[in-house]
Amino acid sequence: MTVDDSGSGSGARPASRPAGGAEGRGRSEPGGGGAPQGAPDPSGPSTSPGRPDVASSDPDSDPVGGPRGDESGAEPSGTPAEAWQQDLPDGDDVPMLRHVADEAPAAPDGKAEPGDDPLALRLEQLILGAERRYTAFQAARTAGVSMELASRFWRAMGFADIGQAKALTEADVLALRRLAGLVEAGLLSEAMAVQVARSTGQTTARLADWQIDSFLEGLTEPPEPGMTRTEVTYPLMQLLLPELEEFLVYVWRRQLAAATGRVVQVADDEEMVDRRLAVGFADLVGFTRLTRRMEEEELGELVEAFETTCADLVAANGGRLIKTLGDEVLFSADDAGTAAEIAFRLIETMANDETMPELRVGIAFGTVTTRMGDVFGTTVNLASRLTSIAPKDSVLVDTAFAEDLTRTGDAPASEAEAAEAAERAEKEGLEVPSYRFALQPMWQRPVRGLGVVEPWLLTRR
Repeated sequence: MTVDDSGSGSGARPASRPAGGAEGRGRSEPGGGGAPQGAPDPSGPSTSPGRPDVASSDPDSDPVGGPRGDESGAEPSGTPAEAWQQDLPDGDDVPMLRHVADEAPAAPDGKAEPGDDPLALRLEQLILGAERRYTAFQAARTAGVSMELASRFWRAMGFADIGQAKALTEADVLALRRLAGLVEAGLLSEAMAVQVARSTGQTTARLADWQIDSFLEGLTEPPEPGMTRTEVTYPLMQLLLPELEEFLVYVWRRQLAAATGRVVQVADDEEMVDRRLAVGFADLVGFTRLTRRMEEEELGELVEAFETTCADLVAANGGRLIKTLGDEVLFSADDAGTAAEIAFRLIETMANDETMPELRVGIAFGTVTTRMGDVFGTTVNLASRLTSIAPKDSVLVDTAFAEDLTRTGDAPASEAEAAEAAERAEKEGLEVPSYRFALQPMWQRPVRGLGVVEPWLLTRR
């Protein structure tokens, strides 16, 4: 197989692949019965000239399964590293391969580069389950993908360029093969595969940072006098790693099932992408003043308590927490009634906590675009503007939100209409209509970037 490293972005995949055999080894084809991805071939070593089996390759001596000649069949001269460079127009064109001035030579397999912390290296090998073996170029060639595509995946996951350091493992090669295989099979476009890498990298990076921050005290304070940090950290990670991994997969599957269920219940195919949702912001009043008079640790505790409380209340009442912004949270719900209930639960809970500032909420209802777990569009912008003008401990909503509450019977169109309906029901001996919320129209006002809007003050009945 000829690998294109010229930066064409084509993915450097072969036009066709025979079923089974060395060329298909390392990736299970749909409907096939081959060995699992990355599993060694019991029939013997790979004879494929294009992609060696990862489990049997030796990146130090032959990273591409044998010398690679030019089109005439002549073998390139010089060291293997010089031969690889002949495939590229310029090493500087490939970010992951870019040479760093005065960079120390790569260390032997699994050993630290000069300046690496031995404990950090041991922990890395424990967590990754493999030792360092490949440079970026070696990993790309072994996985059978172009350096350009490998670099795009690597950066999308949130990692810095590594130059020519030997810092990648068998797991990195396997990940490249999996993503590139999804593209090759037509399950994902190349752009979508990069989005998958980016969304997964951003989400797990935040999760990993939070977990390490939470475990920091346990990692740095030995439980017994005389124990060193090294003696505590390594065994603690040995115990935590398998449990956290299993829990992460469980929660991801649960969230994936819930998200899939929400999408397939949408009647209109167009709404699967651009959906109509209630979107709300909840904002702490006077947070900027608080930052000037509170210690950093106190401020951090307040923000953590606020975010935790909001996350719990939003989830418990049927909404989804989109993101937290320190003194503000963004949430969504499928209908106006659910969003209204969440807003009042947030305000009531914060009001009962004397350590918390007042809260204000703005909600809008309409079409939103969802990307990588976030929401975008005019509806989101309007909810943000309503929040900025809402009185403290109050909820402001837009006209579309008010109309949806009226349509579902959660609020009357007006208090006069509600009174007439109640009087009519009493005379006829019928049940008096009950409403959860009340709407009061406010003065129309211009809103930056959105023109003139008519906010409604939402209250409980």
